Amino acid sequence: MQTEHLVLLPGMMCDERLWAAQRGGLRDRCASITVADITTADCIRALAGAVLTDAPARFALAGLSMGGIIALEIWRQAPERVSRLALLDTTVHAETPERRALRERMLGRVLEGELKQVLTEDLKPRYLARVNRHNRGLLNEISAMALSLGDRVFVRQSRALKHRPDSTETLATIHVPTLILCGAEDALCPPEHHRFMAKRIPNARLAVLDQCGHLSVMEQPRRVTAKMRAWLRAA
Repeated sequence: MQTEHLVLLPGMMCDERLWAAQRGGLRDRCASITVADITTADCIRALAGAVLTDAPARFALAGLSMGGIIALEIWRQAPERVSRLALLDTTVHAETPERRALRERMLGRVLEGELKQVLTEDLKPRYLARVNRHNRGLLNEISAMALSLGDRVFVRQSRALKHRPDSTETLATIHVPTLILCGAEDALCPPEHHRFMAKRIPNARLAVLDQCGHLSVMEQPRRVTAKMRAWLRAA
């Protein structure tokens, strides 16, 4: 039965292609499925506001990585509009000084025209599980998304993440069915981050997928889709 409007939030330097498997696999469960645009501002609060402007009056919300960070801000701004929440391969913590320094270095390189090199040298090795790091088709798809978005989006999204708020205190306020999911080999947002979230959100279900890194929806698409189908049925 098609009962939910589902809004999907991609990760940094990703677009609707990130969610291709889920859009196909969940179509029969949803009245509509929309992948929101999170490329237009350099502030998490502003990006969340833009998603809310375009979203249905009430909707299920799923976000991966940066998308999960924005999803938490959407919950803070308009909890009455969110019927259920899925947080995938993400974090509730503010940027650490070490990560901020790394982000500054990457920003400098991208501003000098080295986006492709940054993606290849700094990001790709950290994104995928060991079994997927030589999957040429998957690597090419990730690169294609990022390169099509380009330097300006990288800069805006990097600045938004650099100054993101800590969302720890928000977790206890979440009272809708919530899926917390990550790859067991997620080096950017490791499983302990997700266990932390799951313990603090009432009615949360935790899934940690083996042979899976940071881009779970692409690395293990069938398993993620199955978990999301169960989440859409949860009372």
